[in-house]
Amino acid sequence: MAKITFKGNPVNTSGNLPVKGSKAPDFSLVKSDLGNLSLSEIKGKKLILNIFPSLDTSVCATSVRKFNQLAAGRSNVLVLAISKDLPFAHGRFCTTEGINNVVTLSGFRDTAFGKAYGVDMIDGPLAGLYVRSIVVIDEKGKVIHTQLVPEIAMEPDYDAALNSI
Repeated sequence: MAKITFKGNPVNTSGNLPVKGSKAPDFSLVKSDLGNLSLSEIKGKKLILNIFPSLDTSVCATSVRKFNQLAAGRSNVLVLAISKDLPFAHGRFCTTEGINNVVTLSGFRDTAFGKAYGVDMIDGPLAGLYVRSIVVIDEKGKVIHTQLVPEIAMEPDYDAALNSI
């Protein structure tokens, strides 16, 4: 279990992010078209998992916009924006914001992702949602960078994530 804060108040997570150098746990999350996407289906790409509570918050929305901009033109890099928002909300956000370099995925159907990656908030006002975190996975499925953002209201370190690939 990891400890972070939400507006200065302590929040606990369901576990810890995968260890750098370990094999990334497989997952199956829901795309905006309601189909599933698993990690094994996108093996061979460099992946940035941008994990966050909800697109309905300004910091989460900003992180998706920034990764969309920063990932543009990067060869063999796929950014996955992962939350428990419904796929309909993901689709609406991407259409409204012109997001086309990020794949949005929802964990609303299955709790396995949050447990495997240790990103479920188990207490605090946002309990049940994911914590703000980054996991970068190389082409072979190995975790090469992680960041658990210590304060949910803070943005992730975009440069560290991008520089790891």
